[in-house]
Amino acid sequence: MPVITLIVVIVGLALIFDFLNGFHDSANSIATVVSTRVLTPLQAVAWAAFFNFVSAFTFGTKVAATVGKGFVDTHVVTLYVILAGVLGAIIWDLLTWWLALPTSSSHAIIGAYAGAAVARGMFERGFSGGFSALIPGKWLLTLSFIVIAPLIGLVAAFAMMTAVYWLFRKSTPLKMDSWFRKLQLLSAAALSFSHGTNDAQKTMGIITEVLVTAKIIQEFKVPIWVILSAHAAIALGTFFGGWRIVHTMGKRLTRLKPRTGFCAETGAAAAIIVATQMGLPVSTTHAIAGALVGVGAVQRVKAVRWGVATNILWAWVLAIPVAALMAGIVFALIRLVNPHA
Repeated sequence: MPVITLIVVIVGLALIFDFLNGFHDSANSIATVVSTRVLTPLQAVAWAAFFNFVSAFTFGTKVAATVGKGFVDTHVVTLYVILAGVLGAIIWDLLTWWLALPTSSSHAIIGAYAGAAVARGMFERGFSGGFSALIPGKWLLTLSFIVIAPLIGLVAAFAMMTAVYWLFRKSTPLKMDSWFRKLQLLSAAALSFSHGTNDAQKTMGIITEVLVTAKIIQEFKVPIWVILSAHAAIALGTFFGGWRIVHTMGKRLTRLKPRTGFCAETGAAAAIIVATQMGLPVSTTHAIAGALVGVGAVQRVKAVRWGVATNILWAWVLAIPVAALMAGIVFALIRLVNPHA
């Protein structure tokens, strides 16, 4: 395949992944605001998509740099490695969407990219040499955020929920919800904004690494057209929405009211923004799920459906290794056709 054709194919697939990211993760942005009936589903996805897009240019491109060159030794990377990584992530996203599991597109792409690089390393250096394709530094911090991000969301949402109950202790639930139905528009916007700026950067990182690997650009600097196209793709995906997952996040995990939805969304947004400032690709799914558990636990521990939460946790644990395995298999198949991949 000519190099320019391969580049176009990979960039196109990366934007498809970005669309699927928005499609898959839209539930995280809209589940609470839909389940509390503050907005209709159509209004909610339009609101979320708008804030996904306008978050371009707000928090820099540190997350993009981490994804593109922070996890994998770029000397091992070829265009076919990136191709296999993107395909592996797409397969995982489609599979978990079909199973209605709110897993992490973030961990799918970094796991798949790493899996493809390790597979090439094994072909070139043998089994033990394959793992030398990974750069340990950012991995430790990113993996720790699988636990830290939902904990930040949980603690922030728990603290806000406790404060809300204290501040409105003399108000009726009906009066509280009349206030928080309006405030939840702001919290939903904040969550969609933070989701857009963190998640779109993952695709930016992959596309920019394609351009560096193909020597179209000489240094890892995200072009403006990449920023705009990544945000457009994720916003479009969000608009079309992942309705199957909305049910899991918005209704099955815990019962929500406008006040609890506000606290959950604000807590999750805080966790994502902290990670974005640190240049870490964090999971919106992890952050909002932790926040939902936090607001549910304030009411009573039994308000959280722990069986559903356990299933979601297993999907989190499996995301990186299974996506890596899928991408490794895809790369092995490519290698059979093209021994120089």
